[in-house]
Amino acid sequence: MNLESNGFLDRVFKLRVHKTSVKTELVAGVTTFFTMAYVIFVNPNIMAEAGVDHGAAFVATCIGAALACFLMGLYANWPVGLAPGMGLNAFFTYTVVGEMGYSWQIALGAVFISGVLFMIMSLSRIREWLLNSIPMSLRFAMGAGVGLFLGLIGLKTAGIVVDNPATLLSMGSFSDPSVLLAALCFLLIAILSYRNMFGAILFSMLGVTALGWALGLVEYQGLVSTPPSLAPTWLAMDVQGAFNVGMISVILAFLFVNMFDTAGTLMGVAHRAHLVDDHGQIKNLPRALKADSTSSVMGAFVGCPPVTSYVESASGVAAGGRTGLTAVTVGLLFLLAVFFAPLAGMIPAYATAGALIYVAMLMMGGLAHINWEDHSDSIPAIVTAVMMPLTFSIANGIALGFVTYTAMKLFTGQHEKISISLYVLSAIFIAKFAFL
Repeated sequence: MNLESNGFLDRVFKLRVHKTSVKTELVAGVTTFFTMAYVIFVNPNIMAEAGVDHGAAFVATCIGAALACFLMGLYANWPVGLAPGMGLNAFFTYTVVGEMGYSWQIALGAVFISGVLFMIMSLSRIREWLLNSIPMSLRFAMGAGVGLFLGLIGLKTAGIVVDNPATLLSMGSFSDPSVLLAALCFLLIAILSYRNMFGAILFSMLGVTALGWALGLVEYQGLVSTPPSLAPTWLAMDVQGAFNVGMISVILAFLFVNMFDTAGTLMGVAHRAHLVDDHGQIKNLPRALKADSTSSVMGAFVGCPPVTSYVESASGVAAGGRTGLTAVTVGLLFLLAVFFAPLAGMIPAYATAGALIYVAMLMMGGLAHINWEDHSDSIPAIVTAVMMPLTFSIANGIALGFVTYTAMKLFTGQHEKISISLYVLSAIFIAKFAFL
């Protein structure tokens, strides 16, 4: 089908209006999928460490991503791929389950509640009010802090950074083949990405896995099989257990990181995909936000951490993607991926660690946008970003950053820069630290 066609797909996705074709959209969808397909290997490995069945987590990742892509494509008509969020999945496993001691079912309940709150906000003006009331410096710091947190987990998983009773942390031994392969995976991804190689992250992970197999570190399990059962994670969320005072900061962390990450990704992709009208308004942005927020709720049902829009969608847009047909193509490929469970089970921790470290470094780019000259902006931003990895908690980083920002602006005569929501949230976080 070409640009002049007036078929079903043209009517559904308005291909001619967006000056694109079915072929272009399909190519864009394949491009986006291969740049973000690493999540189908990384996310199940992270979720499994929380006690979730690996096979079910793999299927949940694929189905959660597919449903979200279909919703984004058919409802919002945007060329954006979605999947469980990197960083949020690590927070889910290593902080909520690992550090705080909650079950993964309760953690899923918190994901569901945060998704419902995001939906409510997307259906009202609360979202705009909250987005506008959080200072830009803290928004950038949150993204960078999640990157630092994810990077520390990647380094720890790789064995590049290990615990040390004397110094807290120290460097691992590169004489260990798995440590060396993790570092090699990271370098391959960085070099191939710099050279704009198609599917750099995915193919680097597969290449290092193949090398591990050749060295006898990976056991071949096959490539294709019947999909594992989703039963262990289907409707497994414990919403009642998540209604706990101690979970407030967790729910807010899921909400804020998801919301600001989504807003930044969608606005960035919108400009690249020419979805901005002559008046500077982004076309169908409310629908895209509703699709994204609804995706987190659907993801919780199947057993996923918060599902969010992926900045990797920009690769598909660069390939010509302009409509929801790109997103639907990504969704179909995620569905097809459920048959590759044996391959997912073979991907070793050191391969996923290399991908985590690389993605983490990309996420830290937001630090460049912070006003370093104004210490009442930069110091709270540093607190937010640094305390996420150092306390091993995204929630603690956000809380400490908000409290620091409010205190600094209040006691340096800049109270007019503190919104009502910041006062309220800071009071909640102070009460949490004091009494919980």
